Amino acid sequence: MKSSQSAHGCTAQADVALREALAKAGWRMTRQRTAVYDFLRSAPIHPTAEQVFQAVRPCIPKLSLATVYKALEALVNAGLVGKLTDQTGRAHYDGRRDPHYHFRCLDTGEVCDLPIPFDPTLLDKLAPDLVGTLRRLGFHVTGHRLELLGQAAPGAAS
Repeated sequence: MKSSQSAHGCTAQADVALREALAKAGWRMTRQRTAVYDFLRSAPIHPTAEQVFQAVRPCIPKLSLATVYKALEALVNAGLVGKLTDQTGRAHYDGRRDPHYHFRCLDTGEVCDLPIPFDPTLLDKLAPDLVGTLRRLGFHVTGHRLELLGQAAPGAAS
C-alpha cells in the first residue's frame, strides 16, 4: 500500500504516528513541531536548537527561536527525540530513537552518530561482573550510552 506524502514531506502514516505520540504526551501536533521533527529525523548531525531554527526557518519564515525550543521540548517529552547535553549545558537533539553511539568533537561541540552497531552486551564485555557489582551496591542498570570524544579532522564529514 502506497503512503501519500504530506506538504512537509512526511508520509501520512508518519503523520499519524507523530500525532499519536504527541497527543499521548499531552501535546498538539502543529506545523512547527512537524517541521522540527522532520528536520531532526533527516539531520546528519545532532543539532542545537539554534541550528534547528536556522534550518527550519526558510520553510516557516515567521518561526521564532522560542517556538523551536517549545517544539523541541514537546518532541523530547513525547519520546520522539533525544536530548544530549554536554558539559557546558548546551543541548543537542537526536532524531534517532534506536540505541546507537555518538562522537562529540571537543573543538566544535558537534555530535554525530558512530557508524557501528549498538552492542547490548557491551557492559559484559567491558567488565563481566559490573552489572552484578552495581546491583549489590543498590543500583539497577537499565541501559548504556557510549560517546567518544575527540577532534574532527578538518573537512571531516559530520
